[in-house]
Amino acid sequence: MFDARLRPLIDPPLNVLGRKIAAAGIGANAVTVLGFAFGVGAALAISSGATLIGFLLIALNRLADGLDGAVARATHKTDLGGYLDISLDFFFYGAIPLSFAFLDPEANALAAAALLCSFYANGSAFLAFAIMAEKRGLATQSQGAKSLYYLSGLAEGTETIALFLLVALRPDWFPVLAWAFAAICFVSAGARVLMGVSALRHQPEPAE
Repeated sequence: MFDARLRPLIDPPLNVLGRKIAAAGIGANAVTVLGFAFGVGAALAISSGATLIGFLLIALNRLADGLDGAVARATHKTDLGGYLDISLDFFFYGAIPLSFAFLDPEANALAAAALLCSFYANGSAFLAFAIMAEKRGLATQSQGAKSLYYLSGLAEGTETIALFLLVALRPDWFPVLAWAFAAICFVSAGARVLMGVSALRHQPEPAE
């Protein structure tokens, strides 16, 4: 919901830093993999009880996630880079709720399962539409330059990361916040399905 509004604020400083990283000879894919390593470290830290370290590593993961796109824009974007970025992002989004289930299975496991299910629903609606949009030549710049069609939703990256950072600071809040955010994600997934159906219904089928 807030991703598109934040892009004009965060893209300019990221682009400046991205050009410097590219000038140093560091590629976008290397930044993506480094960010994923931070994400894995965050999940391991949280599951072992070091939630404040997890907070820091989540923040570093998201910084790297913004910088890899900035480096790509400063050099050249590739399908490999887009694929790697999206895939590792989904791994990260799944790893953090799982880490809270490991941290306190009795209190967190069911809420984490509901949250992961809602992520699955939201991600499926998002990625399935992107495939169909690609087939039909649809494009959008509402979220900036992306490797695939980004169908906006109520729960997007900004809201998800805010949740992760908050529960890393207050792990005792995880069950309540996870259930609440899962509900939001299910609503978002339903809205994305309806938007996708509407968009595809009014577009001609691609020629064989």
